[in-house]
Amino acid sequence: MSAIPVYRWRLAPEGLATVRQLRALGLRPAGQPVAAQLERPRRRRGPLVAFLYRIDLARPVRPMTPAKRAALAKANAARQVCPACGRDAGYRIPPSLGMCVPCADAPQLVA
Repeated sequence: MSAIPVYRWRLAPEGLATVRQLRALGLRPAGQPVAAQLERPRRRRGPLVAFLYRIDLARPVRPMTPAKRAALAKANAARQVCPACGRDAGYRIPPSLGMCVPCADAPQLVA
């Protein structure tokens, strides 16, 4: 197994892109292996790491089908329903709270 090349931030050669950069170009990695790694140094923690893929091997993004769009809408709607009170919060329930804000604040108001 050979090690993948590691480049410093903003020093990667042309022809390589991150997943987000590929998506902005309307492409996807399409199962290709990671071509290189990008590291951005930080002061107090380890470096931020991003994987790079070859643009020439990337394929176009698959089009959104009506069934896929409906499934996505259903999943997003489910993330707005509070599991504690069962009401539609009107926003995505924060995973850190696990419930809508009024339900999360209710124990603090009682105390």
